[in-house]
Amino acid sequence: MKKRIEPTMVEKAIQTIEGFEKVYKTMQQQTVLRGQSQSTLSNYIRRIAGISLHFSRLPEEISTDEINEYLISLALSPKSPSRSNFKHAVYGLRYYFRHIGLNDRAIALPSLKNENKLPVILNRDELLRLFKAPALLKHRIVLTLIYSAGLRGMEVINLKIADIDFERKTIHIRQSKYKKDRMVPLSEYIAVGLKKYIGVEHPHEYLFNGKEPDGRYSIKGLSWIMRQAIEKSAIKKKVNLHSLRHSYATHLLEQGVNIVKIKELLGHAEITTTMIYLHIAQCPDTPVHSPLDTLYGGKWNGQSTK
Repeated sequence: MKKRIEPTMVEKAIQTIEGFEKVYKTMQQQTVLRGQSQSTLSNYIRRIAGISLHFSRLPEEISTDEINEYLISLALSPKSPSRSNFKHAVYGLRYYFRHIGLNDRAIALPSLKNENKLPVILNRDELLRLFKAPALLKHRIVLTLIYSAGLRGMEVINLKIADIDFERKTIHIRQSKYKKDRMVPLSEYIAVGLKKYIGVEHPHEYLFNGKEPDGRYSIKGLSWIMRQAIEKSAIKKKVNLHSLRHSYATHLLEQGVNIVKIKELLGHAEITTTMIYLHIAQCPDTPVHSPLDTLYGGKWNGQSTK
């Protein structure tokens, strides 16, 4: 018997909320014209679909009081996912109201304070345990690859076999966040693992095939792999898939890589985003000294400059 596929939240909204399909198509077009990320649109449109389904009408037809009550219920929930839903609901509504020209309603939405939390990273022992945890080769490879190159989840599922250059030891990240391409080094260690994985799994086109309509793996699938590996390796820290990227950046900084170069490797638009890792990295201190003393072959930190 063929398994029945449940419609997504966006599909339900298109089917049941009058006018939602038109809004969805228009927002898709605007995303392309403005050069914005498709993942950004996907995140926001899911929130708008959820709110529309909750009230059985489009957001502009929902009163400000009703929206505030809805947001308050999310904000007051003791559950962490609901707090995250609150923030994304505000972002989605703000995006939507500005898109349809209701800037006053966008401005009236609650402001979100930055919590200024430092990212949580994994130490080397925890990483070794994590990468060893999955039973499947594919799962071990995907987690190790993310850390080895500091990749975002969307970058991983968008990787194609042709983007891995084993001879030049590079990975080509195409049209990621901010619609930018970048090249990152391919670890010699992960290159060996990738060759073994490709020889066993025989992926076609995309490096990691999955059950998405276009043959790609899904973000949910990656997150599930990470959760299972964390549980199996008995890691107690509150980490997620993105923590591997944070760990990559922090460890590079601790190993002496210039922060500007790390910015380029991560694909950050602003150096201020990368600078957060300065608060985490345990870099060796260089004694304060005059550069003139080292100019003529002097010593600093016990090292000769000759």
